[in-house]
Amino acid sequence: MNVKKLLVPGLAAAVLSAGVASAEEVKIGIAAEPYPPFASLDSSGNWVGWEIDVINAVCAAAELDCVITPVAWDGIIPSLTGQQIDAIMASMSITEERLKTIDFSDPYYNTPAVIVADKSMDIEATPESLAGKVVGVQASTIHQAYAQEYFKDSELKVYQTQDEANQDLFAGRIDATQADSIAMADFVKSDAGACCEIKGAVADDPAILGRGVGAGVRKGADDLLAALNKGIAAILADGTHEKITSNYFSASIY
Repeated sequence: MNVKKLLVPGLAAAVLSAGVASAEEVKIGIAAEPYPPFASLDSSGNWVGWEIDVINAVCAAAELDCVITPVAWDGIIPSLTGQQIDAIMASMSITEERLKTIDFSDPYYNTPAVIVADKSMDIEATPESLAGKVVGVQASTIHQAYAQEYFKDSELKVYQTQDEANQDLFAGRIDATQADSIAMADFVKSDAGACCEIKGAVADDPAILGRGVGAGVRKGADDLLAALNKGIAAILADGTHEKITSNYFSASIY
């Protein structure tokens, strides 16, 4: 999973000053919980998925030696601020609330939030339609924050992972779930999600849902941030981002 590259001249000291453990290794934190098709473990125990491929491409373009470092989602920001990892690339949306604690790179993807429910249920992605329904959301996500703000007449059930919410949706223990459109498109195509369909995207609220997904770094890690932005810009410009995306999705997610 390492992207074996030498650091560009002068970047070694810069990365060290940004709080990275060593000049030869940048620990990229991802969620330890599987989040297909973005990141999950294959049969050999290796991390694979769209976001893993993007991480490797960004690090190669930025000439950084990156190591995929799984961290429990609900502790991933404390792991960053506590210097256990050097950056977060785990489908984390850029929000004003998170910007109070960490800095973000430029976005490397942006997709809407959707509501998923059983095919037989007449549900729309609106607060009115979900009133009185049990809605599952993943803890410490933009989806939990959004549901708490907009679905005040729904019963919210909070899960540690989206997979747990999906399992309860399949079992009929909740009526609906809100999550990322790409992740849920993958779910409803699977045997585990054959019961269900995407009912629509929720009304956008950039203050809560953010302005896309970026790489999170510690405050003051300006040189590492610049390196990651360089890598993101490079893979967008040379077609690498589009090529990776075409291996997983039928449409652009940027």
